[in-house]
Amino acid sequence: MRQVAYGLALFILTASVAQADDNAVPPATLKLLKTFDSEFVLIEPGQGKFPATFELGSKQGPEHERPAVEISLSKPFAIGKYEVPQNLYEAVMGNNPSRWKGVRNSVEMMTFPEALEFCERTTRLMRQANLLGENEEIRLPSEVEWEYCCRAGTTTAYSFGDAAQGPDDAGKKATLLDPYAWHTGNAAGNDPPVGALKPNPWGLYDMHGYLWEFCRDDFIESYESIATTEAKPRSRKNGDTCAIRGGSWKDEFVYLRSAARRGFSHAGKDDAVGFRCMKATVD
Repeated sequence: MRQVAYGLALFILTASVAQADDNAVPPATLKLLKTFDSEFVLIEPGQGKFPATFELGSKQGPEHERPAVEISLSKPFAIGKYEVPQNLYEAVMGNNPSRWKGVRNSVEMMTFPEALEFCERTTRLMRQANLLGENEEIRLPSEVEWEYCCRAGTTTAYSFGDAAQGPDDAGKKATLLDPYAWHTGNAAGNDPPVGALKPNPWGLYDMHGYLWEFCRDDFIESYESIATTEAKPRSRKNGDTCAIRGGSWKDEFVYLRSAARRGFSHAGKDDAVGFRCMKATVD
């Protein structure tokens, strides 16, 4: 009987190990997920350098950036310091749709639903690899979360000041945007790797320029009806246009302001549109 019991126990153990192996994340993908996990920045509204309130939108900007609204945040979350790179996207999704190929370049040329699918797949893989709790998820930021992080405690047009152009240290005309952002004045395409320029005050790269970034909100033309005490995304019935933020290498400096926003078709693809992920508790 002991031999039978031992044999049964060994069979169960072997089967369990085999099943665990079958469910294991491939080593190369696991390495990329660990790197991705290490590149999140913890944001704690109301603590230290992170204000509990900020002003969303602009007072003088176009109508779809108005009215400026004071928003209060309280829940902590983490946001990627970089846009999602192509090597991670390909490992998770099995393809790289980008026009401008580069291992650590930001991925582009995906639709909004494909960006959402990436977040869902990455959530499953990271939970499987014990990099994420069952009550946590990888997702796109809401517009409120995105602008809060882009501004990084500032109230100016950009996270580095109000002006995109001005004199340099020698008094000569300089493009003040260049050290922080890829835009139509200093980029010929989506060629550089993520994080090649300076970050904003919270250590987040490419919030201005490089690629427009998907937010999980539907694009709604004003902030008249926005909730002022939460960061949840806004939606409209049968919405087919999402909000994108940040401007891109194809855009002039005015479109790279912290408040700048536009709508983008759910079915659209563009080599100037990508996304950045958040890690947060499940809503």
